[in-house]
Amino acid sequence: MNRTKIIVAIVLLLLGALFIVTTFYRGDKKSKGATLPPGTHGVCVTEVIQTSNYTYLQVQENESKFWIAVVRTESKPGDSVYYSKDYEMKDFVSKELGRTFPSVFFVQDATSTLTPANKPMTQPATPQKVEIKRWAEVSVTPPKGGITIADLYKNPGNFGGKNIIIRGVVVRFNAQIMNKNWVHIQDGTDFSEKFDLTITTKDSLAVGSTATFSGVVELNKDFGSGYKYDVIVEQAKASDIK
Repeated sequence: MNRTKIIVAIVLLLLGALFIVTTFYRGDKKSKGATLPPGTHGVCVTEVIQTSNYTYLQVQENESKFWIAVVRTESKPGDSVYYSKDYEMKDFVSKELGRTFPSVFFVQDATSTLTPANKPMTQPATPQKVEIKRWAEVSVTPPKGGITIADLYKNPGNFGGKNIIIRGVVVRFNAQIMNKNWVHIQDGTDFSEKFDLTITTKDSLAVGSTATFSGVVELNKDFGSGYKYDVIVEQAKASDIK
């Protein structure tokens, strides 16, 4: 074999090897995407805005860029986020940021990694007992015939077992735990530093929305596993949601 034929053979071998390697990595990339369960989003963070309670993330999924909001977390551009439960709010106004988002998805089950089963982290079997911070600039006018959070915490015995009407801003929402949705609201009032009220309901609400709730006050409610509430509103129905 002359020198030219040897060179040609080497070039062909190199091109063949390059083709195999390129095909392998393309296939690997596709297979990773295919491992996401149906309904699961895998996004890449491109911008981060922190607030006192929530982290707003501009993310990219395929060719689309959009905003999501998660319970405050440390995140940076380039991070991956996986989720399957979200609720879109259009023309959402963040008073803390002084900014209106044309669209933002409030995500309930965000995680930075997939479990070995390639599924996002699921909600716990019991409602999460976490510290809920006071939201700034919350001021809600009580509904007609209703009470405030301060009224309830000041004299809980007066309302035990009774139906009340109360209005507030949704500051936390956990869906379908023990076959009910768990809502935390604030209305800008407090009694002895108690400013957050837990409500259970079948209705779905977005964090940041304002709603009126009608439900029954339960005192010393014990759900087991250490989840006990001195005051909680159960079986509530939400209305006048804004």
